[in-house]
Amino acid sequence: MAKTINRRKFISRMGATACLASSGGNLLFAQSRKVENPPNIILCMADDQGWGDMGYYGHPFVKTPNFDAMEKVALRFDRFYSSSPVCSPTRASVLTGRHPNRTGVLNYGWPMRPQENTIAEALRKIGYTTGHFGKWHVGSAQKNSPVNPSAFGFDEWLSAMNFFDRDPLLSRNGVVERCSGESEDIVVDEAIKFISKQAKADKPFLALVWFANPHYPHEALRKYNKLYEGKTEPGYYAEITAMDQAFGRLRKAIRDLGIRDNTLLWYNSDNGGLIESSSGGRGMKRSSYEGGLRVPALIEWPQAIPEPRHTNVPCGTMDIYPTLLELTGANKPDDHPLDGISLAPLLKGKMNARPKPIGFWRHPIDGRSTWNHKILGSILEAQKEGRSTDKVGRPDMDAGEIKKTYPKDYRQGHAGWLDWPWKLHRIVDDKNKVTLELYNLKQDPNEENNVAEQYKDRTKKMLNELTEWQTSVVRSMNGADYR
Repeated sequence: MAKTINRRKFISRMGATACLASSGGNLLFAQSRKVENPPNIILCMADDQGWGDMGYYGHPFVKTPNFDAMEKVALRFDRFYSSSPVCSPTRASVLTGRHPNRTGVLNYGWPMRPQENTIAEALRKIGYTTGHFGKWHVGSAQKNSPVNPSAFGFDEWLSAMNFFDRDPLLSRNGVVERCSGESEDIVVDEAIKFISKQAKADKPFLALVWFANPHYPHEALRKYNKLYEGKTEPGYYAEITAMDQAFGRLRKAIRDLGIRDNTLLWYNSDNGGLIESSSGGRGMKRSSYEGGLRVPALIEWPQAIPEPRHTNVPCGTMDIYPTLLELTGANKPDDHPLDGISLAPLLKGKMNARPKPIGFWRHPIDGRSTWNHKILGSILEAQKEGRSTDKVGRPDMDAGEIKKTYPKDYRQGHAGWLDWPWKLHRIVDDKNKVTLELYNLKQDPNEENNVAEQYKDRTKKMLNELTEWQTSVVRSMNGADYR
């Protein structure tokens, strides 16, 4: 019998948006500490852009002039990691600061558990207005869903269930509408409207701008496609350049509104790219080696980062949540263990090494298909006909239900433990055969020379640490954090 946790279900039945708005945020959050002049925050994320698919990294032909311009004034992360080599899990890690397996997002298309606490909820409690624009893919875009952006703390949203491209169907606060234009332009236009409104009201804001580029189906404008005629995967590169142009308009709007100095603009990709030669290491999207996890990342925040810098300190998407909590003074509930760390000291130039390793774990379970145009298309038809849309195309019907529990020694799949410069892989195949691989990323960035036998003591130490961490993750997967 499925075990259901009811905390969020109760909130959603009471009316998630109204309940949270009237209480000033999630009442489970402790009293925050006061931060004078907290920054505006914009979190931008690409969909499938590889680490090396940037002009500033010396790519031989991809054109990213706006990202290159930002890199000249930003903090550049040269070892930034997504929490997963596929999209939905990484998005959950950004929202929660937790490894995605803890949140129930075991692969692409899985909804995040309604019991999770998000950065949007934390910042709403201290007076931020919150918005989500673009790809959601951690739940539903239904009006009454317990896992839509409203339920997770967003005041305004224009969101897609999954990837989308030209002239897409999107859900505006739960009502589906047909939008006209290129996906990246639609997302940025909506974000600029939201940001402009908050700037005029002199209110701090959190805006998530989650692009659908350069994910398939690669329907970029012909002017961008022409740039890459004769190249392998021309549509992929065209989508990157189209996103770059839209991103440039977003940066210009921040300057024109006079809020650039105290706006933290954070950019990264959600997983490795589609071209292995520029992926930043072995493998690419879907791989748990460097090429599937290492992604481009930049932070621009003139007030706190007055000069451009590069860092080789390993960081990742799980660090975004705790970093923003510290920078804004928001507090987290005590009931959910975090896997990320605050990077506030790094932003201040006071962190030269990561104080704890990064854990990775690709759960061996199938993804769930969530075709945006099919699901939102069915909802749009129901809207036009005046029918209820509550049960149309719901990928979230079991959200929050813990249908399966795992023994505490469960370790299936491909797990990793990054303790710079060492990275340990523990791989369990379908026949339960365990393979250990150890690489020194500083000397062997492509993970070609397995030295696990050569460094047995180090392998054993890292394996013990990985095992302890996986035990904690299994407890979360089994619902221990919600009791």
